Amino acid sequence: MLNIALFGPPGAGKGTQSKLLIEKYNLVYISTGDILRAEIEAGTDLGMKAKVIIEKGGLVDDEIIVHIIEKKIVTNNSTAGGFLFDGFPRTFVQAYILEGLLFKLNTSLTCMLSLEVPTDILKERLLARSSTENRKDDTEEVINFRLKEYETKTARVAGFYKDKGLFHPINGLGKIEDIFEKLNDAIEVSLKKVWMNIVLFGPPGAGKGTQGNLLAQKHNLFYISTGAMLREEIKNKTKIGIEAAPYMEKGSIVPDEIAIRLIEQTISQNHDAHGFIFKGFPRTYVQAYILDGLLRKMNSSVSLMINIKVPTLELLKRLTARGKTDQARKYDLSTEIIIGRLEEYNEKTKPVADYYEKQQKYASVSGLESKDEVFDRLSRKIESAFRHVR
Repeated sequence: MLNIALFGPPGAGKGTQSKLLIEKYNLVYISTGDILRAEIEAGTDLGMKAKVIIEKGGLVDDEIIVHIIEKKIVTNNSTAGGFLFDGFPRTFVQAYILEGLLFKLNTSLTCMLSLEVPTDILKERLLARSSTENRKDDTEEVINFRLKEYETKTARVAGFYKDKGLFHPINGLGKIEDIFEKLNDAIEVSLKKVWMNIVLFGPPGAGKGTQGNLLAQKHNLFYISTGAMLREEIKNKTKIGIEAAPYMEKGSIVPDEIAIRLIEQTISQNHDAHGFIFKGFPRTYVQAYILDGLLRKMNSSVSLMINIKVPTLELLKRLTARGKTDQARKYDLSTEIIIGRLEEYNEKTKPVADYYEKQQKYASVSGLESKDEVFDRLSRKIESAFRHVR
């Protein structure tokens, strides 16, 4: 999901550029100013509360702003390619509010684009607008007050997003199409920093390991298999390996704290990756929350979970056959353990699919076809998710 905050002082041209951006990227436009003016015109309680403040050029209370923005987001979340925020956040506090609002949607701000225009030009533009649009909040006195408010309060927001590496200053002088091109260039730079994170899901024997490696190579993602990492730790007799060995021998789920240490370490060591494919984690409902927390620390989130579906009888055949090859794992050598793993999957792991389905991040493919056919289906799902995320 592409979420943009269009920033800049009054008269910088945000409204003009917003129309172009929402059309190109299929964004829902959220202008607190427009929404509040509509409320005032309709004579609602909210509008009456805001009217006095707006006519003086002041900033409307955060409580009012949060209500109108949250309503707009929730109403359009299922169909939007993302959101374009114009006039929000306008304070340091509102920057944190926006973080919280987007977190509820399991997304985050992609970038803040700031239109930079000299003060004398801004005054000329606003005075000209007041004469043509008859806006009461564009008198010379109010204009001076609004620009001062911007300098003293709103400009601090830039520092918030600079610290997060999301702030892009754009020269707001020149032809409309030239400014729009600069905005697009900044968006493309931001999108390259957005991770594509895939959870490859399915029961033991579904083919996740084979497909995960192939998909990572094709889509330039880093493949994280907790099982493979744990087996390497056990082989090297590390502290983590010694702790994990008893669970791995039984084919059971390793304690969360062990998996967290391994995954967090791997993500940190590969922070320049374009994204990750997670295989073997999350395997429980709780681990789904844990992964969200790990990625949130990196200003990212899960993009899509793909479930490879294979009937139980076929899984038994595959795992039994693997147990007779040099690829066999200890938990493939006993029919009792194989059945236990499949039962544990049904009991603990399937609810993870519900977790992502509720977030509209779930997809499934059949794992019964040939390796190439399954790979092709998985790849198409990822490419579709890439278009949505980027």
